[in-house]
Amino acid sequence: MIRKRQRNKFLLFIIISICSLLVLIGSINYLFSPSYKSKKVVEAFYTHEQSGDFADSWELLHPFMKDRWTKTQFMTDRLHVFVGHFGTETFQFSIEEGNKVKDWKMAEELQPFDIAYKFTVIQTYKGKYGKFSFLQEVYVAKDEGEWRILWDYN
Repeated sequence: MIRKRQRNKFLLFIIISICSLLVLIGSINYLFSPSYKSKKVVEAFYTHEQSGDFADSWELLHPFMKDRWTKTQFMTDRLHVFVGHFGTETFQFSIEEGNKVKDWKMAEELQPFDIAYKFTVIQTYKGKYGKFSFLQEVYVAKDEGEWRILWDYN
């Protein structure tokens, strides 16, 4: 009787250990997945924007995006539009889960990315014109091994 209990406890220990190991492996795999890493870049970008740190958000843009404006133009425009026009200093945001997109192009004249991730970001503002939200599709693709932010200009 005692041997049977010990064997059952040992079997339960083995099952719990295997399940724990599988959860740990799955978690580690997810943390290193492209989907997770690309979402973290989107979170970082909008966290910088949320605090008015447009210089750091600009750093997370893909070079294709940086070709559209200088850093100073980007910072000035973001400040002018969101603080100047909307009368708001910050916002809340949410990010919907991303989808993997193959052969996506930022603009017709540019080469496609083999793989990009598409996220939907909703920014909610409270400003002088009341409460309003912006919905934006945000893409993330690799540039020299780093995930970077892109917007769709098609």
